[in-house]
Amino acid sequence: MSRDLPPLGEVAEAQDDRQFVTALARGLEVLRCFSAQTRLLSNSELAARTGLAKSTVSRLTHTLLRLGYLRQDEASGRYRVTPAVLALGQAALGNTRVREIARPLMQDLAEYAQVQVALSTRERLDMIYLENCRPRALVTLKVDPGVQLPIVSTSIGRAFLCGLPAAERDYLLGHARQRAPDNWAATEAGIRKAMAEHRVLGYCTSLGDWKRETNAVAVPLRCPDHDLLVLSASGPAFALTAERIEKDLGPRLAYLARAIEAAAGEG
Repeated sequence: MSRDLPPLGEVAEAQDDRQFVTALARGLEVLRCFSAQTRLLSNSELAARTGLAKSTVSRLTHTLLRLGYLRQDEASGRYRVTPAVLALGQAALGNTRVREIARPLMQDLAEYAQVQVALSTRERLDMIYLENCRPRALVTLKVDPGVQLPIVSTSIGRAFLCGLPAAERDYLLGHARQRAPDNWAATEAGIRKAMAEHRVLGYCTSLGDWKRETNAVAVPLRCPDHDLLVLSASGPAFALTAERIEKDLGPRLAYLARAIEAAAGEG
């Protein structure tokens, strides 16, 4: 079971693991705060996000700045990550063999259905895109690898939850509820609906749940070099209708997920 969710203070201050390097954990925690949606952060903002003292964060950002992983914005004084961090991410993506297998199949589906087809995995309580294929004609919904989306309110997140053992799913949902307790009853109802849908149909849908003008369908899959991934398709609601998902794209996406699993397992 994944245990990378507790706040840093509960993990980094553990005294029972003599091999655990607290300073390294804190530095990585600072880097985790940045995303495609959150590009600039100050020491105060980083302290609030990590739960670390501002003086500690200042030392960490100074070190990361010296090492070339952060750059300070001249106008605002805030920090941004540099291509040095991107290099680490590219190394991780390069070790994901399933991307090479899935990419041409995903592109074929994207062109056939005129939708965006993506491969994603979990990053704590969010989903992060590993690969994204779009038809040339689709000018909306451009989502690049590395973008993070919430796990509890998107089709990809709900599909991921459907693919987990019950104990691990409950563990994640417990943390998700702590992070966003407002309107949790509605969120939980959406997750239960997705799980029932997945049991019957083999996929989960999101019909305007995350963005009102966007519909999506997603399927969990397991591959040797990743514990659990999600294959998804999304597009404008007027084109990717519930009927179209049910009669064509949903079953087609589920079949593609099984084909990718089989091909990845042969390697």
